[in-house]
Amino acid sequence: MMSHWRSKGAADRTVKKITGGAAPKGDMGQVYLASGKRVSMRLWNNEPPQSKEAVQRDYETVGYVIAGRAELTIEAQTVKLEPGDSWLVPANAEHSYRILEKFTAVEATSPPAQVHGRDSG
Repeated sequence: MMSHWRSKGAADRTVKKITGGAAPKGDMGQVYLASGKRVSMRLWNNEPPQSKEAVQRDYETVGYVIAGRAELTIEAQTVKLEPGDSWLVPANAEHSYRILEKFTAVEATSPPAQVHGRDSG
C-alpha cells in the first residue's frame, strides 16, 4: 500500500519505547510515558481520593479516564470525570482536580509537561 503523506527535508524517524517499570516518575506521582518534541504522555495510576489545589500551567492537557471518578474545575466550571470520559484543560487555564475514588488516567500535554520545569510550582 502506498503512503499518502511525504516528509520534506530530514525527518525525525526516531522510535522511542518506554518500558513500564523503567518509566520516570514525577514529584506529583505521575509516571512519564513516551515524549516527543511537541507532545508527551503521562499516567496517573491509582491516585487516592484527594483534592488538588488550583494551578495554571503553560501547556495544554487532554486526558482519558481509565478507572475511578474525579471532578475537574476549570475557571469556575466543574465537570465529573468517569471511566471512558476525556477532557481538555487549555494552556494557562486555572484548574483543579478532586479525586473521588481511586483514579487512573492517561494525559497528553503539549508542549511536554516535564520539560523546562513546566510541572514545577
